[in-house]
Amino acid sequence: MAAKFIPRQVFPNYGSIPRSYFLGHHRAGLKKMQNMLSSIDYVVECRDYRVPVTSINPMFEEALGKTRRLTVYTKRDLGATAGSNAQKLAEKTIRTFNKNGATFFVSSSSRADVGTILKHLRDDAEGPDKLVGCRVMIVGMPNVGKSTLINHLRNQGVGKAKAVRTGGQPGITRKIGTPVKIIERESGSHVYVLDTPGVFMPYVPDAENMLKLALCGCVKDSVISPVTLADYLLYHINLNDAEVYKRWSEPTNEIIPLLNNFARHAGLLAKGGIPNTDLAALHFIQKWRAGDLGRFMLDDLKEEERRLQEGGEREIPTSYTQALKAEKLGRKQPKL
Repeated sequence: MAAKFIPRQVFPNYGSIPRSYFLGHHRAGLKKMQNMLSSIDYVVECRDYRVPVTSINPMFEEALGKTRRLTVYTKRDLGATAGSNAQKLAEKTIRTFNKNGATFFVSSSSRADVGTILKHLRDDAEGPDKLVGCRVMIVGMPNVGKSTLINHLRNQGVGKAKAVRTGGQPGITRKIGTPVKIIERESGSHVYVLDTPGVFMPYVPDAENMLKLALCGCVKDSVISPVTLADYLLYHINLNDAEVYKRWSEPTNEIIPLLNNFARHAGLLAKGGIPNTDLAALHFIQKWRAGDLGRFMLDDLKEEERRLQEGGEREIPTSYTQALKAEKLGRKQPKL
């Protein structure tokens, strides 16, 4: 009788994981957002449903101040099975995390979910100047789904086609876009949204959080080794359902043999028929991002609930200077 498969309960946080992805256009974009606040009536913050806690960027709290806002969790269809008890329970918990404004959940593939957001904005988003209308700024981490949300809002709200470019890698939007009309009002006080570049946090103290954000595509695929990222994905898949990769392997905690089998099946081979492991890792990750290797969250909501009940604070330095100091300190620490 074969031994029962036991998945890993912890993932080793490799010291080689970079902790920063705060690029020049992130810094410039954030500064421009702050400068524009006086002409903005409402803020919509997007977070990734698969990492509802880790994709919170505290820099927005600091930069956007008291502007009225709502929070939208994107890619809902990729983080849970639609209509399941797990989804209902997760969304009930997520709502308790948000103290600033209303909370909404939208799928990446369906436009239908945005109807409730449009209704809320129609009722709640009033611009002080009827001639200019109401200006809504959409903010969030890189590649969190801001541009897709704008296109869905425009399509549902005014029946117009795609207005902004979207893509599978971060960095498609590099500057604040021109206002896009999503709601027409008889009074003339229409509602317009502005797309903004994704802004990463200056420093991520926890290497596992960096892996989560990279796995969800908030970080370019070249920043972390694809094999390390695929290994981290395998760790999560095994905790949810190891059967999803049975086409290529028996349940396993070893990523290299799995990727080699995957590469042979997919024809991802180098000269001499040798499996191209890095390319296989990228394809394996893309399959999960498309919902083909299980739909689950990477954040532990129960853990976050416990932390909030105990009055814990997230330890995230919000200034670039702090980020550099933390990095320097990390290099000085003796290796265990």
